[in-house]
Amino acid sequence: MPKVVTCLLENNGEILILKRSEEVGTYQELWGGVAGFVEGNEEPQETAIKEIKEEVGIEKKDLLLVKKEDAIKFTDLYEDKLYEWIVYPFLFHIKDRGKIQIDREHTEFRWVKPSELKKYDTVPRFKEIVLKIFG
Repeated sequence: MPKVVTCLLENNGEILILKRSEEVGTYQELWGGVAGFVEGNEEPQETAIKEIKEEVGIEKKDLLLVKKEDAIKFTDLYEDKLYEWIVYPFLFHIKDRGKIQIDREHTEFRWVKPSELKKYDTVPRFKEIVLKIFG
């Protein structure tokens, strides 16, 4: 069962959402947070920090861990294939939203209030994770 992190980046009461590109293996064109697979013996928090740097260019020194939630396990059917996920959610505060630079895994990004997420087509369980963290 693959382990992945999903990272919410917060600044001024808004969270960063990213639209997944055609370069990623799953959930193309859907909105989500910074995400990535936990590899080998990595701790999920290490993965989270690594993925944030890779995907949006924010360094560890510019992050403040606000909250981490217990892992969420779920099964999802995507393009006729069954996936079983273990997702480790994190909330980080970033000081300067002007430093965001997305990589090839995303086509665009937006800053939104958590309550505005209902307007977006998101990756599975993303809205639930946001609600749990901010609820």
